[in-house]
Amino acid sequence: MYNKTTLIGFVVGTLLIALIIMPAKFSYAQSQTSINGAGATFPFPLIDTWRVEYQKVKPNVNINYQSIGSGGGVKQFTEKTVDFGASDAPLTKSEQQAAQGVVHMPETIGSVVAAYNIPGFQDKGLKLTGSILADIFLGKITRWNDPQIQSLNPGKSLPSDDVVVIHRSDGSGTTFVWTDYLSKVNSEWNNTIGTSKSVPWPKGIGAPGNEGVANAIKGTPNSIGYIELAYALTTKMPYAYLQNQAGNFIEPSINSTKVAISSLAANLPKGDQSWQSVSAVNAPGSDSYPIASFSYILLYKDLSTNPSIDEPKAKAIVDFISWAITDGQKFAETLGYVPLPDQVVKQDQETLKTLTFKGKSLFG
Repeated sequence: MYNKTTLIGFVVGTLLIALIIMPAKFSYAQSQTSINGAGATFPFPLIDTWRVEYQKVKPNVNINYQSIGSGGGVKQFTEKTVDFGASDAPLTKSEQQAAQGVVHMPETIGSVVAAYNIPGFQDKGLKLTGSILADIFLGKITRWNDPQIQSLNPGKSLPSDDVVVIHRSDGSGTTFVWTDYLSKVNSEWNNTIGTSKSVPWPKGIGAPGNEGVANAIKGTPNSIGYIELAYALTTKMPYAYLQNQAGNFIEPSINSTKVAISSLAANLPKGDQSWQSVSAVNAPGSDSYPIASFSYILLYKDLSTNPSIDEPKAKAIVDFISWAITDGQKFAETLGYVPLPDQVVKQDQETLKTLTFKGKSLFG
């Protein structure tokens, strides 16, 4: 049985321990930083890997990313409801005016593939041209054994079934890249549909995100749609080899995408300039895959432009992006993305050096 003195000592001791522990816990809670982003589904597998890996580098920084499509990401970034946006489509002139002080920073490079689900033909490597793809999406080519497709694939048994077109239902940078390509290789597409994150589709079934389109293709016999290469690889979905500008049929891969980007990397605008004219589709080169693209992180040049960002968070954002464009690139290839070339990394670092919080530099 405790006497009165012992009991008082026990209570006082317990309170002292609690008082010591509580500030430590409070300090730990205070030190946690959450960085919130939203946008393109195109780079989501890579960003999600960064989310996990960066916690090993900075355990007190949490990366939260909503894979909602480039259109949604640009909207949330412009409305300042997220700390950074992500888009595969460079901002248009009007979008840039709405997001005064925005900078574009390439975070990764990928390719868009024509994935298909043809019963009886489950191998990758169906040969297609850009013009044929445009005619399929325009509704002019309606059957798999159309003479134009069959002539490119002699000896392949293609069904007479109707082609089911699947496209994005949301505002999408992947759609921008896809329609940019179709516009460059098919004049009718260019004149009637054009290039945008959202277009008036002549036919087809809509699905949200790269994930949604991939699932719709897998679940729909005789379908064709466009998805980022990483999604085709992870879902083991067959995809077409496309004819490039040199007339060669090219498999989408790390190397063929790298070749497509190589001629572009040395002539990019500065981070705070307009990127509207930047395009890697239908690039020259005998081995270049014709539908390649950068994917961009969007930030405000002065991060205090966003009222939800204080100086410690601004520094945490810059540190994370700095890691993502350097050490974070080692995770790209295993997921089907091309690591940023050295020239692009250096340019991104120059952009990071220009970022401020109320005029105060954040890089380094």
